[in-house]
Amino acid sequence: MMGRMATLNPEHLFEQAEKLIIPPLAGPPRQVDVRRAMSSAYYAVFHALLTAAADEFVGKTKHGTAEYTLIYRSISHAWLRTLCDGLKGAQPTKRFAQYAPTSGFGPNLQALSLAVIDLQEKRHSADYDPSIRVKTADALLAIRTGRTAIARFRRAPATKRKRFLALLAFPPR
Repeated sequence: MMGRMATLNPEHLFEQAEKLIIPPLAGPPRQVDVRRAMSSAYYAVFHALLTAAADEFVGKTKHGTAEYTLIYRSISHAWLRTLCDGLKGAQPTKRFAQYAPTSGFGPNLQALSLAVIDLQEKRHSADYDPSIRVKTADALLAIRTGRTAIARFRRAPATKRKRFLALLAFPPR
């Protein structure tokens, strides 16, 4: 089953999420579908960032290489959360301050960071908390939040994006 790495297209994950929450002929969508939609919204952002990091440091034309896979697979959900927690405010936390661009990471990457934290928390609840009922409107909001987060990331200045991706791929010690 191994072979050329096929990166996940974030838009396909969003489209899948939207299909999952289309109401059936009778009644609301099933909880399993709404929960998977919520989870897919987070994973779309996660995979968009993994792809951006590997594209930046290995190259867009190198998807099938061991180096590309190494960067892509080395980024964990926990590290992404730690980084986003450190960058969500107007000023990065002490751990990241020395790596911040002179003018800071800016509002686009702050918005991305807040969205990642929110979507990751919602994914954890949707995937692991049997006591909640996820509403279709919540899944739709997560999809919208995810798409907006990716757009904000792409609108951030290239130098700030690169610094964010460097921190994502190469955690400071």
